[in-house]
Amino acid sequence: MIVETVGALAIGLAVAWLALRRLPHRLPDPRLVGPTGAAGGLLGAFVTHTALGGAQPLVILGGALVMALALLSLLVRPAGRRPVRRTARPAGRRPVRRTARPA
Repeated sequence: MIVETVGALAIGLAVAWLALRRLPHRLPDPRLVGPTGAAGGLLGAFVTHTALGGAQPLVILGGALVMALALLSLLVRPAGRRPVRRTARPAGRRPVRRTARPA
């Protein structure tokens, strides 16, 4: 069980490192990518271990790989578009509607 956990953590971190090396312009801050990969690996190992039991460690590590890839794919931004920065309207100010006055 400990070997599976350490292996799943290593797989998640390795996938995050590879993603940062190959797609640095499409991923957010590396401080977010690393823990996401590690959490994906651990979560994938947990789900696979719970579903299949502990008799198949290679399958459990495969589940860790799949889950780490799936979670990291949620962080990838579309290519070619820059994020749009929107500012909030100041609190307490609403746009004024002008209505026609009856004659």
